Amino acid sequence: MLDTNKKRRRLGSMVMVGMLALSAVLSGCGNGGDKEAESSTPSAPLELKDGKYDPPVTISYLRPWGPDVTFKSGEDQDNNVHTKWAKEKLGIELKNEWVSPSTNNAFETKLRLSLASNAAMPDIISYRGEFNLVRELIESGMFVDAGELFDKYANDTWKDAINEDPTVWYPYMQDGKRIGIPILDYSYNGDPVMWIREDWLKKLNLKGPKTLEDLEVVMDAFTNQDPDGNGRKDTYGLTIGFKNWVNTWMSDAGWVFGAYGTMPNQWNLTEDGKLEYGSVTPGAKQALATLQSWMSKGYIPEEAGVYDETKAAEEFTAGKAGIVVGPHWMPTWPLEDVKKNDPDAEYKAYPIPTGPDGQAGRRGTPNENGVVLINKNMKDPEAFFTYQNYLFENFANPQVGGEFEYGFAEGYDYVLVDGKPSIDPSLTEGYAPEKYTLAFDGARIPSLSMNTLAKLANGETPSTPFEKKLDASVPTEMLEAAKLVLDQKDISLKQMFTGAPTMTMQMNNDILTKMEKDTFSQIIYGKTSIDAFDSFVEKWKSSGGDQMTKEVNEWYESVSGK
Repeated sequence: MLDTNKKRRRLGSMVMVGMLALSAVLSGCGNGGDKEAESSTPSAPLELKDGKYDPPVTISYLRPWGPDVTFKSGEDQDNNVHTKWAKEKLGIELKNEWVSPSTNNAFETKLRLSLASNAAMPDIISYRGEFNLVRELIESGMFVDAGELFDKYANDTWKDAINEDPTVWYPYMQDGKRIGIPILDYSYNGDPVMWIREDWLKKLNLKGPKTLEDLEVVMDAFTNQDPDGNGRKDTYGLTIGFKNWVNTWMSDAGWVFGAYGTMPNQWNLTEDGKLEYGSVTPGAKQALATLQSWMSKGYIPEEAGVYDETKAAEEFTAGKAGIVVGPHWMPTWPLEDVKKNDPDAEYKAYPIPTGPDGQAGRRGTPNENGVVLINKNMKDPEAFFTYQNYLFENFANPQVGGEFEYGFAEGYDYVLVDGKPSIDPSLTEGYAPEKYTLAFDGARIPSLSMNTLAKLANGETPSTPFEKKLDASVPTEMLEAAKLVLDQKDISLKQMFTGAPTMTMQMNNDILTKMEKDTFSQIIYGKTSIDAFDSFVEKWKSSGGDQMTKEVNEWYESVSGK
């Protein structure tokens, strides 16, 4: 039902199997009781001298290590340029409790086994991934009310960043307490724009569409007027892929629903302050009728139902489709393939078009992408805030002359060539020390990236290190797209239910999801009348949807106070 629901299914069977193999997998991890007793022993107050702990303090932690994290020869997770920096600069020793890769659920499996055996938890767990695991950790009772610590120890820069969107706390709340600290991401980072083959528009003497009506004119021409000039009818207007769902991270069709005031497969906030499921609204019916019409006219590929996000985008890069909808960063991937396949090709970002009533809407993306949990038995929790405060103050938006002016570390994410910094990947070899940090990306201020890209798109001269770095690494098409994203920021529709699956979701979600996907697919392909939507809504409500709506709104009231 929700994008995150697949991630939220309980893996009880995995825990049971894991318990049988516990001794083999968790060697050395079974002495949790001793560590807990030790951690509960009162310690002397920490002393900071010139911003550095003396004597040093140790923070033990766990986090998944993905294949995108690479180390120089002789370095590893516990001994690298970042761990050396933390000790030398802050007097903080960072120590993995254990190391496990993020691939094949290895990290998740081992952590679940630790939970099942009541093994000692480290001071900090940083995690992004399966939401179900996050809830299991929160519900274990092993972690402190981090919100209280945040209010006490976080600096103003970090607080201001998190206050840009206070709803980032909601996924990690329990009984009104903020158990997990959200790891911030750049805002609107996945919100889509409309990418169109500009050379096709010029060839056919067309203008960029502002409305769905305009768009249909463009799609018809791209489908029927041979825009690639090869003499064959082998192109079409829009590529979408709804194998996974109709509103998704690339090759998206959620904006069609947005043109009618809704967003499917997520819970949206209504004008009266309540949450409603976007797939069962009158606007969803109108959007499905539109998609059905486009399919019947050949504007979208017949294979859309079996295309995932990447496969559908390949239709655009291969020159078969003239329009694809996706994030502002697509020029860095996969749209660079457009010119590889056709050196004369041009593409350009356009705003999300409006519907018959002047509405527009797009799938919104959250300002957070992970969580930090703090062990209730951690001796010195303020040490974590000293560490993260420093990164927010100095790394998130570096100052001219500051230690992070050119990057995290010379010889890693930048090199000096004739005394000037360079981020040329062929010279830096792809090392990214910020990926070694407890929060995966160092520290991010949500609004900073898009605001900077929009500033550069307006032709303003970059002045700060952050602006200069983006200016040197971002193509013009991406700058222009980012400006469009911000220009239309008011049409961003975020998933508003971010809590644990409700009781009814746990019981009925699989059935309701299958019912929804089957109905939507049949309507889009014209295998059933659009009126089948009404029967679907009635059955959805009677099969648990009404009760689920009640539960979702009870959750929303509990976290928002509204």
